[in-house]
Amino acid sequence: MTDLASVTSALDAVLPGVRADLEELVRIPSVSSSAFDQSELQRSAAKVADILRSSGVTDIDIVTLETEDHGTGRPAILAHKKGPAGAPTVLLYAHHDVQPPGERDTWDTEPFEPVEKDGRLYGRGTADDKAGILVHAGALRTLEQLGDLPVNVTLFVEGEEEIGSPTFVDFLTAHRDRLEADVIIVADSSNWKVGTPSLTTSLRGVVGLEVTVDVLDHALHSGMYGGPVLDAVTVASRLIATLHDDSGAVAVEGLHGYDETDADYPEDQLRADMGVLEGVQLAGRGSLASRLWTQPALSVIGLDATSVERSSNTLIPSCRFQLSLRTAPGQAPQDAYDALTAHISKNVPFGARVSFGNGELGPAFQAVDSDVMGTARQALADAWQTDPVDIGVGGSIPFIADLAEVFPQAKILVTGVEDPDTRAHSGNESLHLDDFRKAILAEALLLSRLGE
Repeated sequence: MTDLASVTSALDAVLPGVRADLEELVRIPSVSSSAFDQSELQRSAAKVADILRSSGVTDIDIVTLETEDHGTGRPAILAHKKGPAGAPTVLLYAHHDVQPPGERDTWDTEPFEPVEKDGRLYGRGTADDKAGILVHAGALRTLEQLGDLPVNVTLFVEGEEEIGSPTFVDFLTAHRDRLEADVIIVADSSNWKVGTPSLTTSLRGVVGLEVTVDVLDHALHSGMYGGPVLDAVTVASRLIATLHDDSGAVAVEGLHGYDETDADYPEDQLRADMGVLEGVQLAGRGSLASRLWTQPALSVIGLDATSVERSSNTLIPSCRFQLSLRTAPGQAPQDAYDALTAHISKNVPFGARVSFGNGELGPAFQAVDSDVMGTARQALADAWQTDPVDIGVGGSIPFIADLAEVFPQAKILVTGVEDPDTRAHSGNESLHLDDFRKAILAEALLLSRLGE
């Protein structure tokens, strides 16, 4: 077995170059949302290919899939590096697209200019998920320093994860022979906290739903006609209020959840991690970990209404809002969608018209324990010098369930470099640099031991 000291020394030799490549990649604004310049994704994919070449990978393709249902996909990188004959094959996954930066005033630094402060690297994609790419590359470079790659490696770096991976299943089908693996490592999740690593063993599913409420066929003067008919924003607000009970728990009949988790989440830690304002009460019932990981959550993530600056004395005839439902592991997304639409149709007040559009369905994931997971836990423990924690994650990575369905024989490991202070998808996204180093060390150890 490759000893910890040798792997650590080899990692420290390559780490400056890994850090430099991460910073260069972060400078490319590879936002996959169609509202942004998609040529940046081509630049990002080319940079990822260069990073892999520098990691000793020579069999590299940039693939853009054309699909009948979803049109042209975003560029993905598919690469291979051979190990010894008969060795197991490990598929390493990450994604090079990122979320939009959001409003500039939510950032203390420029979103696409990496800046180090207090041991953290700030910038969009520093953690989610360009760091995942460099964890893979860094592990390969570390093992190359040792002249030891005891497994066959396939790398799949996706370019559309942040828009729901619309061509993912088509990609798996089209390139199944190149993606077959014994073990799949998905580097796109979080750790319990800084200094404590984790394996993610469950993920909630997701249902997205656009709802439009109509009460009038045109706008009206609110003084002349206000009273007999409520404006659409008020009606929509009353409808939204039916989605939760008085405790704040989701009140949609047919949604399932359970209060069973492998870890406790202390309330003071949760409040600090989330930045909950003093005096704000926590919502829901059951353990805090279950409310985050194994119970449904329902949020209004967008609402179209007249802004305060543009407001006038007018009855607004129509209101549109976007719901994001996170479903518990074990709940079929279509069943959750049907339950949500049935609730809305039943509870819309005053006979207003309601219509639905732009639905999104993403399955949940529940890992099955295995000897490979035991090997991964030991690698994490050796790298961090503390025992890892098995966690659930309230967020959704639907393609993991797709991987499990297409490759049922593969053991799937979900790892990551994020922590509660990362603020992925938000302003001031950042990466804890020491945990980044340890994540690379853990993956190098894991790849070495999987070969044994």
